[in-house]
Amino acid sequence: MPQKLSAVIITYNEEKNIERCIKSLTDWVDEIIVVDSKSTDSTPEICKKYPVKFISVDWMGYGPTKNFGAENAANEYILSIDADEAISAELKDSILKEKNKGFEGVYSFNRLTSFCGKWIKHGDWYPDTKDRIYPKSISWNASAVHEDLLIPPDCKKNHLKGDLLHYSYYQKEDLIKKYLKYAELGAADRKGKSKPYLLFKAISSPIFYFIKNYFFKRGFLDGKQGFFVNAYGSYYTFLKYKLAFKPTSK
Repeated sequence: MPQKLSAVIITYNEEKNIERCIKSLTDWVDEIIVVDSKSTDSTPEICKKYPVKFISVDWMGYGPTKNFGAENAANEYILSIDADEAISAELKDSILKEKNKGFEGVYSFNRLTSFCGKWIKHGDWYPDTKDRIYPKSISWNASAVHEDLLIPPDCKKNHLKGDLLHYSYYQKEDLIKKYLKYAELGAADRKGKSKPYLLFKAISSPIFYFIKNYFFKRGFLDGKQGFFVNAYGSYYTFLKYKLAFKPTSK
């Protein structure tokens, strides 16, 4: 007997993306929950055109907001998807096969990201494997950035064919803005580390990042877009350690 699946989307001012995301889920996901953090654009109006459970809350952080959405789900298994993502046809088929068999454990799949209209298929950006289908007994951590599921060591892990399509960066400025935001959040996770450690990482990590991803993981094959995303990824790696030097404001 097919097992029911609830999709959880967290949003804030996602009018550019949310409709595409919801459309990739309708007709095959049993429940769609949107947890919106008081959007000031047309995100709520767009969501309410579709059969979704729309919940408006104050922002709690990435992991806690996703946990809140899962707690409000009617079904045991959760599909976590961001507003700027969509399920590809191949991934949908893979999920439906597991849904019909009955889910067991946690499911991951690769995420393929578009940058300025080009799919980035090398370097640090692909395969960008994400754990996204899980039983609601498992929670997300409270990390300020790059939240992860707290998966028990004895939990079965599965990987599905097909890509999660990520439409986050329409222009270079979108990536720059996001990296600056994430650098500040990443620095918050590194507060309290020793200054020698932070200095060493600020110098070594950006160099290692660029060499590894642009050369060894063939980021150069993505052309000028590949150079930009790897160069700016290197700068982001530097910045999150640099900002950790700042004293915490009282």
